[in-house]
Amino acid sequence: MSTEHCVRYFQTRVQRSQKAMGKRRAPELYRAPFPLYTVKIDPKTGLIITAGGGGASKTGIKNGVHFLSLELVGGRHSATLLHTHETDTRATMNMALGGEVIAAGQDGNCSLMKFSQCLPKQTKKSQAKDGAGEKGAARRRAGKGQNGGGGDAPQMMEESPQISVEDIGAVQGDISPQDPCVKCVCFSADLTLLLSGGADGYVRVWEFPSMKEKLNFKAHKDELEDIDISPDKKHIVTVGRDFECSVWSGDQLAVGLCWYENMPQIAEKTYRYKSCRFAKVEDQKDALRLYTVQIPHKRDRRPPPCYITKWDGRAFLPLLTKPCGNEVISCLTVSDSGTFLGLGTVTGSVAIYIAFSLQKLYYIQESHGIVVTDLTFLPDTSKSKAIKGDNEVVMLSVAVDSRCQMHAVPSRRMFPLWLVLIFCGLMVVGVILLLQSLFPGFI
Repeated sequence: MSTEHCVRYFQTRVQRSQKAMGKRRAPELYRAPFPLYTVKIDPKTGLIITAGGGGASKTGIKNGVHFLSLELVGGRHSATLLHTHETDTRATMNMALGGEVIAAGQDGNCSLMKFSQCLPKQTKKSQAKDGAGEKGAARRRAGKGQNGGGGDAPQMMEESPQISVEDIGAVQGDISPQDPCVKCVCFSADLTLLLSGGADGYVRVWEFPSMKEKLNFKAHKDELEDIDISPDKKHIVTVGRDFECSVWSGDQLAVGLCWYENMPQIAEKTYRYKSCRFAKVEDQKDALRLYTVQIPHKRDRRPPPCYITKWDGRAFLPLLTKPCGNEVISCLTVSDSGTFLGLGTVTGSVAIYIAFSLQKLYYIQESHGIVVTDLTFLPDTSKSKAIKGDNEVVMLSVAVDSRCQMHAVPSRRMFPLWLVLIFCGLMVVGVILLLQSLFPGFI
């Protein structure tokens, strides 16, 4: 599909989606027994991994990492809890996946956990022996309104897939004297580096999987909010609460970004950066983009808008900046293809934007009703395509309300290019014949 066709298609999708926007609830996949702070999807197994907890406070709220399977049954999605890994008094506030290893920000440490999935053998069982057919299958799933079974002797799982989790170590990611906290973690694209940012303003980089420290430097005067590394590992981008978004080459500052330099109406230090993400560009192999979110530094009765900025990911020049509503943004994610951006807000709203134009494609106001803590898109893998169904894009959100919700944008109905060309040709012929009949001798 050409760029022009993409632009036209996305403009049409935006117009249709905006008509359907309103205050509604997204389908709830799962509800945990504790607040959820982070969610990821393993591209290899398709497992949903979500985590959170009540921390060290003696409130009776546990801390843990939950592993869920995601299924599409009868046109509806459902999630099943497969395994719970308790994390003692440590709540997982953020995490990143590096193959079968989870890097989790827990208090002042970056904890490492290795997980594996063992699929059970398939055996033929009659529905009567498996919990009365459809009712037994429905009990094994956490989704609502799902129908199970079908046929006289279907292939049934002898039991749910088995998940094993092993704690394999931890490294110190923050040395603040009071309330140390690892604010963000991420892996490099080739899984050879693990990065973390702490409340002490330091960036720490380890070689993975040896966990030998490679870099340790002060990046911000205040605590870090977010961190990401370019696919070629040449640049690290950090966001701090000190109003700075910095690009680093190793531990040397390469450039400090300024998103409002062409916006004279924006005064200095009225906004601060919240999130940053590198992303590739669909159909442009060598292109790279960086997306940042800016939020008001102070909250007013009539709050000013937040902004998204798209940057050239190599020259770090601003390409496009657009407002993204008056609700304060709490988190940002990007789809694997770089086509879509996901935004969550402190008031519980969830939105999906088109990365090319920064136009809003999908929006649910206060879907969670409380701060959205993390978002993730379904990976672009063959396993996820089967689960995606008739939707063009699917995104998960988690929040402090303990809920994991699904947000889907239905696929467009697309006509083949050859059919469009034939239709255009027939229209041209029809116009010519009409003019010939109205004005004899026209041709």
